[in-house]
Amino acid sequence: MAATATERQTGEHIAALLDELGRSMGPAGRDLADELVRGIVEFYGAGLARVVELLDGAPEGSDPLELLGADELVGGLLVLHDLHPEDTMTRVGRALDEVRPYLGSHAGDVEAAGVEPDGADGWILRLRLRGSCDGCPSSAQTVRWTIEEAVARRAPEISRVEVEGVAEEKPQPKLLQIMSRPPDDAPGPRAPAPAAVPSGDAPAEWHPLPALPSLADGESTVYEVAGAPLVLVRLPGNLYAYHDHCPACAGRMGAAAVDGGRLRCPSCAAEYDIRGAGRGDRGRLTPVPLLEENGSVRVALPGVLLAARP
Repeated sequence: MAATATERQTGEHIAALLDELGRSMGPAGRDLADELVRGIVEFYGAGLARVVELLDGAPEGSDPLELLGADELVGGLLVLHDLHPEDTMTRVGRALDEVRPYLGSHAGDVEAAGVEPDGADGWILRLRLRGSCDGCPSSAQTVRWTIEEAVARRAPEISRVEVEGVAEEKPQPKLLQIMSRPPDDAPGPRAPAPAAVPSGDAPAEWHPLPALPSLADGESTVYEVAGAPLVLVRLPGNLYAYHDHCPACAGRMGAAAVDGGRLRCPSCAAEYDIRGAGRGDRGRLTPVPLLEENGSVRVALPGVLLAARP
């Protein structure tokens, strides 16, 4: 199909604007504008390539629009141009369904209370969180991160998420040491540094876990993410992640034993509830937000913790 007169005029208009920027802002302004246009073209080119890939491999009888809308990249473009087959609240519901297994590990659930305009910048999503985190500020923050990440992927038009029913965090310094360094003669391996709990406004950085070893139910492993060691534990139906630091002895959890739904420190034998956000009689493991979808796993770490790693 040949380009229409309007489409040709749009291309000519873009070229004219770039020329005008070059004259008004000089070579540096023109270079910056050219780079911006190249970035936009590459972004939409990646979207078109993904559309071709999805449609080429579509199962027989599948709905093409539904298939495209379910893809993160293409779905985001459809939202941008108001072409997505599902409305905002339907996609928010799908995002919340993704995180419910994680929230269940914190004895909580979430429901959407509605959306409202956020000026000209998008929409505010209001959520109600019930029974979450048992008053633990660090665990509450991981819940926020997990919800915000899932919603951002499914409903990019949401500019802000406000969550009711999460334990409020008392003012803390940027890093809160759980325990001081253990004595030199303490038994067992030691963590390279005390674990850190992020402050409430610490930004999270999401990291994929490539080449993650397959774990059977009841198995654990240590996986290093951006220099931060994590303990990953598989229980029936879910994968859980915690910082590799025992609050009872300040040692490494390492190859901790899994006994039913509890994780036992190899150095001091302290036990922690895997499904219960790491609660234990002698302290609490620091949970890490984890999303598992279509065979891929991502975790979130606070930037302040990454900056403090040895």
